[in-house]
Amino acid sequence: MSPAALLLIALAALGLAFAGLYGLARRLDNYGIVDVAWAYAFGALATFYALAGPGWPVRRALVATLAVLWSARLGTHLAGRVGRHHPVEDGRYRQLRQDWAGHFAAKMFWFFQLQAGSVVLLGAPFLLACLNPAPALHPLELAGTGLWLLAVSGEALADAQLAAFQRRPARAGRVCDTGLWRYSRHPNYFFEWLVWVAYFVFALASPWGPLAVLAPAVILHLLLRVTGLPLNEAQNLRQRGDAYRRYQRTTSAFVPWPPRSADRDPPAGRA
Repeated sequence: MSPAALLLIALAALGLAFAGLYGLARRLDNYGIVDVAWAYAFGALATFYALAGPGWPVRRALVATLAVLWSARLGTHLAGRVGRHHPVEDGRYRQLRQDWAGHFAAKMFWFFQLQAGSVVLLGAPFLLACLNPAPALHPLELAGTGLWLLAVSGEALADAQLAAFQRRPARAGRVCDTGLWRYSRHPNYFFEWLVWVAYFVFALASPWGPLAVLAPAVILHLLLRVTGLPLNEAQNLRQRGDAYRRYQRTTSAFVPWPPRSADRDPPAGRA
């Protein structure tokens, strides 16, 4: 099957799936489920490419395995979070209800379609690797696999540390600043981005592999400028006020870095 055909089938299938998901979200009155579906969709997409792609079978199997394991872990983590808080909706979507008041339903439908399109766009590393016919793994693919192991482990650890903090009875008004959260205000986001860097490194061994840089670049932009840090920081400031402002003064926003004194300005590029 040609690359164009693979892309068109993936885009059509995901568009239909996310349209159905939109209908479910309306019935539940909780649009946070799109985050769960977005995470799981990457495993499904990589599996489709691995089954239909013309590349070396061992490479296709490895790509699918990496994507499915990461996708299942992240999707299950997000599903647990949505389930614990349902019917209360994630704060980001409550904010969108206010920002899009009057046209919320229509805009949210296209928001869901945008998520479907983003899965296909960001899945470029999977496609490129599954097209590669070379009958041996390249050192870059081994390096990408090693980086993936580090990134997924770091993200899982950050999520577990935050969950443990949130289970404490006296956490109200307090900020999680232990473990990885002592060195970054968003270590889960940092390691999530590192997962995409790992996919890019893996894809570099394939023809047209450098095009896969789009995936970590887009994810970095989303995390730093759109749906990641800006919304999360704003929500934390609303909920924790001065405690979070002190945390901002001492702790790197993204890249894990040793804490600094509260009376010092943050180093350039790390706040």
